[in-house]
Amino acid sequence: MSIDKQPLVSFITLNYNNTNLTVDFLRSLRNITYKNVEVIVVDNCSNEDPAPYLQAVYPEVKIVYNPVNLGFTGGNNVGIKVASGEYLFFINNDTEVSNNLVEPLLDIFEKYPDAGAVSPKFHYYFYPGIIEYAGYYEVNPITGRNKMVGCLEKDQGQYDQVCVTHYAHGGGIIVPKRIIEEIGGWPEIYFIYYEEFDLCYQIKKKGYKIYYQPACTIYHKESMTTGKGSPFKVYYLNRNRILFMRRNVSKFKLAVFLLYFTFITVPKNVVTFLVKKEVRQLQAFCRAIFWHIKHPILS
Repeated sequence: MSIDKQPLVSFITLNYNNTNLTVDFLRSLRNITYKNVEVIVVDNCSNEDPAPYLQAVYPEVKIVYNPVNLGFTGGNNVGIKVASGEYLFFINNDTEVSNNLVEPLLDIFEKYPDAGAVSPKFHYYFYPGIIEYAGYYEVNPITGRNKMVGCLEKDQGQYDQVCVTHYAHGGGIIVPKRIIEEIGGWPEIYFIYYEEFDLCYQIKKKGYKIYYQPACTIYHKESMTTGKGSPFKVYYLNRNRILFMRRNVSKFKLAVFLLYFTFITVPKNVVTFLVKKEVRQLQAFCRAIFWHIKHPILS
């Protein structure tokens, strides 16, 4: 297909004080075989202007500067406003990509008219051949948590079939711009964590499906093991875990979840943080809960 017949794909990635990662990402993106693209880097108020470094490896990159850190959701929405593409590809800057990244993803939209979003297979960058993502299991209505399909398994082709999945991977998801406009963009109330679940839920509410495409791969620079969570991570993971359930499940399911969270999650986490003497993490956990007490009604 000639470039003038290829739909324009807008890559949107965020940068926040990690320009080196973004440079590596852009260098990787330079090698993709699909050429009708624009690349947008939204800088979330970094301490240093990344432009000289980014333009050195990708001169035509569009850089948008936010006056404050708007998080993953707000940053992506800023990128949407300046994107010209028919398709929007939201992708983490801590990734590198296979050369054939775009074509198989667009092929899904051609073959499946009900496709609302697609994610490729994810491998761990630092652990070659190990899968991070081959789809998502549904968020458990009792615990409010879920897992990635195939996570930590050696890739032996066991997940090499296109399929419908519950959620796309927030680190690499392509969505037609018309659908993003239909659902109103990323839900900024999340800031970070659980936001891709909510986005996919909104897409599915409009009658579309989420697809997993294994014919291309994103290599994610994330550790296979999760160390001690920072207070920031503890706060948003727990706040948004509750938030997702409040926004997206029935009153009965929400009541069951809140019972589980109150009598299982809270005692377990409090004891764990106390035993480990993680006072700041305990404070963050409590703040996550009290946020919901202060916000009994969600807009």
